[in-house]
Amino acid sequence: MIKRTEILFLYDVQNANPNGDPSDENKPRIDEETGINIVTDVRLKRTIRDYLMKYKGYNGENGKDIFIRQTNVDNDPAKGLNDAKGRAENFNNDENKIIETCIDVRLFGGVIPVKKTGKKDSSITLTGPVQFKMGQSLHKVKLQHIKGTGAFASKAGAEQQTFREEYILPYSLIAFYGIINENTAKHTKLREADVEDLFEAIWNGTKQLTTRSKFEHNPRMLLTIEHDNPNFFIGNLDKYISLKSDKKDDELRNISELALDMEALVIKLSELKKDDNKFKVVMREKDSNLTLENWDY
Repeated sequence: MIKRTEILFLYDVQNANPNGDPSDENKPRIDEETGINIVTDVRLKRTIRDYLMKYKGYNGENGKDIFIRQTNVDNDPAKGLNDAKGRAENFNNDENKIIETCIDVRLFGGVIPVKKTGKKDSSITLTGPVQFKMGQSLHKVKLQHIKGTGAFASKAGAEQQTFREEYILPYSLIAFYGIINENTAKHTKLREADVEDLFEAIWNGTKQLTTRSKFEHNPRMLLTIEHDNPNFFIGNLDKYISLKSDKKDDELRNISELALDMEALVIKLSELKKDDNKFKVVMREKDSNLTLENWDY
């Protein structure tokens, strides 16, 4: 049975771009007022989808698929990529078939355009039981502008190579807070096995981010709190942890230079116990290089 579950996931990046903004030269997203690095929930969901597709068999075979992925019209590369309507047609516009087949719909929901005979085109909106807030770094970050030489000339016959420019962060420790809603899980028919695949994909999918711009992404902690009381949740678990270091925020370069203080979260959990709230805290994964302070669960 799916229970209300809160998720706290931490990962860090070194000399990389965790989530570029295409409207701003693909720079890492940074809050100008606070200096905090921001990563969209879409980026994390893409990580999860890619892992499930490549490593867990959700590739369109054996009744397992990812709905939001690139496919070709009529499976013919010469015809180009499918739009959302074309993707729905891959499942004969059958809502139940899409839900039964596509784990990302069961997890995250979606708006699915469905063509109905004798009616105007319409869509099905499914609210996903698994949702994440925007990820945020636990410290201010420093934006670094790098220039380099390209491999090719700007045009045939030119004597000089092109130059490339990019923006990276020397270091960022990012926290994502998420929640699994047991009520909407009924509508998307979310399974317990799906949830286990989700946790595996969060952790191992981050390890698989080995493209040039995403290299040096390292998962550091995955913690869940499963509540017995329906509809109850603490909320914003990332606000109950804090980073401690002898260095200034923008001088941080490695996980070994900091510790994570868990005291506020422990206090909150103790308060909940006094109010007779029943819950289970699970440290699902923790990297050995991450130091936790004031944590006794």
